Amino acid sequence: MNIDLTPEALLSQLGYSKTEYTIKQMEKIIKNTNNFKKFSGHILSLHDNLAPIKGFVAMSNSQDNFKIKASQDVSPEVSEEFNKKVEKWAKKYKVKIKKVSNKPTYYILGQ
Repeated sequence: MNIDLTPEALLSQLGYSKTEYTIKQMEKIIKNTNNFKKFSGHILSLHDNLAPIKGFVAMSNSQDNFKIKASQDVSPEVSEEFNKKVEKWAKKYKVKIKKVSNKPTYYILGQ
């Protein structure tokens, strides 16, 4: 699936308001994500698939990457399901991710 998502469209789909600041932040993240256009549409499907288990895709505040995050107040079983879904998604679309130690958080690095 090759969809050309604009920064504005991504902001809207991920639940952000469109401001000058968020648009510039999204542009930086897109530019920093290797081969973003090759898997960009799949980011939205991951976001939707994680919602029932309190997971989501968001913009990182600390670095120019997307982050995949789960609520920290979930059970160990849900946390395990979250990790499996993220890792399966990354493997299926050949996306490099980086796990944050001791947190239910990953960064999307690109392909």
